[in-house]
Amino acid sequence: MTANRVSRRAALTALSLCLPALLTACGGEPVPTSFAPLGWDYLPRLRLNVASIDIDDSWTPPDTARRDQGFLAPTPPVEALRRMAEDRLVAGGTSGRATFVIDEAAIVQSRDKYAGTFAVHLDISSADGSRRGYAEARVLRTRNIDDDSPEGKRAELYDLIKQMMSDMNVEVEYQIRRSLHDYLLTGAPAAPGPGPVQQQDLAPPTPVLAPPTPVLAPPPVAPAAPPRPSAVPFSSPAPTPLMR
Repeated sequence: MTANRVSRRAALTALSLCLPALLTACGGEPVPTSFAPLGWDYLPRLRLNVASIDIDDSWTPPDTARRDQGFLAPTPPVEALRRMAEDRLVAGGTSGRATFVIDEAAIVQSRDKYAGTFAVHLDISSADGSRRGYAEARVLRTRNIDDDSPEGKRAELYDLIKQMMSDMNVEVEYQIRRSLHDYLLTGAPAAPGPGPVQQQDLAPPTPVLAPPTPVLAPPPVAPAAPPRPSAVPFSSPAPTPLMR
């Protein structure tokens, strides 16, 4: 019995060690270890009628909050929000200033879920510093925790932040168009200039010959009228002498 228990325990141990490989071989996907950088320069840029744009990314989790998990992500939320502002907002005016402020970039773990909250606002001020416009955006999203390993955490946090930033891009553009439409430059870009002139050797031109002058046939000559007969003088016959 002791030998059987030992062999059974050894078999179970071997099975537990081989189980991850068996799952992968049966169609399970391995946990990714590299992640593409997050960026949004492929989206339309929002040109604001200001001379400069500042980004305030000084937000940090408050001491009273539960332990934040965002710093474990390949691209932390604060960095993702800053990059979005750099990729999407462009200064196109000659005066005034816009300030993009990150108000919250939290991802906290709550039992078996991640709960994310991103909030930002955009201030428009004139050259003298007075406030002229304001827009704010906020997105919330949760995600189940399926893998609590370090590699699994990174992959799941990356996926959550990517989805939340997709939501935030839509919300920021909507709020700017709704609340700051007077400061949004929507003019069509200038038409592109003419391209470079290309030089090419041309064959000598083929001389153009004038069409031949048509030879006109002389007009038909009407047949000449027959000559009028000349007048023949009438002569009386000589008188026949009378017989006696």
